[in-house]
Amino acid sequence: MEPGIREIAQHYLPLRNHYWYARIKLATDPLYAGVGAVLARTREPLLDLGCGIGLLGHTLRAQGFSGDYRGVDIDAAKIASARAAATRARLPGARFETIDLAGGFPAHRGSVALLDIVQFLPPPAQAVLLENAIACLTPGAVLVMRSGLHREGWRLSFTRAVDRFARWTRWMNVGPQRYPRRDELEQRFARHGLTASFTPLRGRLPFENWLICARHEPGG
Repeated sequence: MEPGIREIAQHYLPLRNHYWYARIKLATDPLYAGVGAVLARTREPLLDLGCGIGLLGHTLRAQGFSGDYRGVDIDAAKIASARAAATRARLPGARFETIDLAGGFPAHRGSVALLDIVQFLPPPAQAVLLENAIACLTPGAVLVMRSGLHREGWRLSFTRAVDRFARWTRWMNVGPQRYPRRDELEQRFARHGLTASFTPLRGRLPFENWLICARHEPGG
């Protein structure tokens, strides 16, 4: 039987803040269902950059993803929580590491997840991160991102305010820097021969959030 929201959250006890964060996040955020639908049919190893407390690893296993999962984050406290929860859940094929990407990109071949991370980097660092992530892709693998996109409108203002709040509460180590433009991402993917899709992923709140997937064409 697949674990439910409460069961996954209980693996984060005795940290009550992480327990309630997991329950609320899994109940309200469409991210996990969206990413799971993309990756459940793949078998390539997944590198989850900025994994936080590792919720994606739990939800992917529940949705049928069978590849190895490696979560990395700069926040050592979140990684410690992720490791403890994975141990309690007996999560197969999952490992977590504290890594500062400023010191170098981890070696990896397979799929890459960049979820709510790109917008927190300045443009030069965004470009480096995306190029390194694209270089990891193997046949059958996918680069899956969630990010706000730089577009005119009140949705971006709302998204920026929430991202700033995450910094104010110290859940994130930095505030939002620049939201990528869709045309810039499309041009970058095209240069590498990748096919990309952009799907709104807003949940119950009016975020300017998009699920972005890029992969090599079969036989390409």
